[in-house]
Amino acid sequence: MTKTLFVLLLATLAHAAEALPRIAILIDDMGDNRPLGERALALKGAVSYAFLPHTAHAPEMAREANALGRDVLLHAPMESEASLQLMGKGALTTGMSEAQLREQLRINLQSIPYVQGFNNHMGSVLTRDRQRMQWLFEEVKGSPLFFVDSRTTAESVALPEARRLGVPSVGRDIFLDHVDSEQAVDEQFDRLLKIARQRGYALAIGHPKRNTLAVLEKRLNALAREQVELVPVSLLTGNSPVSRHYAALTSKPVKSLPVKPESANRRSCSPTPAKQFSDYWLLAQRTLRCDAVGSE
Repeated sequence: MTKTLFVLLLATLAHAAEALPRIAILIDDMGDNRPLGERALALKGAVSYAFLPHTAHAPEMAREANALGRDVLLHAPMESEASLQLMGKGALTTGMSEAQLREQLRINLQSIPYVQGFNNHMGSVLTRDRQRMQWLFEEVKGSPLFFVDSRTTAESVALPEARRLGVPSVGRDIFLDHVDSEQAVDEQFDRLLKIARQRGYALAIGHPKRNTLAVLEKRLNALAREQVELVPVSLLTGNSPVSRHYAALTSKPVKSLPVKPESANRRSCSPTPAKQFSDYWLLAQRTLRCDAVGSE
């Protein structure tokens, strides 16, 4: 009888653990400021990070984030109602053709080592453009990349378009630091917990700001008492948080990936032209498999 009760107790505790509300926290704008970026990387738990392309510290810090087992995203600059200069390098705009948009997204993705997904930086104009969002999602469809809609406009069609095309995706629930004060960030963190408890999960986006980091350092260290689970943002999209090394994708765009000479048992290792990002992903995996065979 005692043994049976003990087993039931363990089962109950296991079920309770599985049923914990989930929160994900995504830190945007990584790559420009090294000291604040390093402080953000030191946050406790499965915090996720989005790196601006072509910034001074993004490649090195993305590698650090991956080494810590954290989700690494491209923070893709997209056209907004603000000045084009504010978007930074690699901006995706409504003035681009389909080929230009696809190529720029591919270049941006290749600039971030270990990239697993992407979200929009700004984008209040581009994310309202259904046709151009379709082109972007068609570029990554078939790869393991996921998408996070930062929801910088209530008129965004990015999330439904990503889901329509089968790209794993999720939308932001709150910004932690739209008001840059510790009190405001703390109140937004409470809102995050409330949404998660009501719905089962919630996603917050923050930035590497001093007030934001001060609050997160405090709240994440005490998260156990809140009875919620901090998870990688990829988990909310349906993707498993897997470390993916796009070794062949982190340099300039290429037509095909080099492989070692074929042997009788390695005919599948011949180079194949790459037309979109999902092709680069498949080619990278083929290269890694062929290298493994060649090293046996």
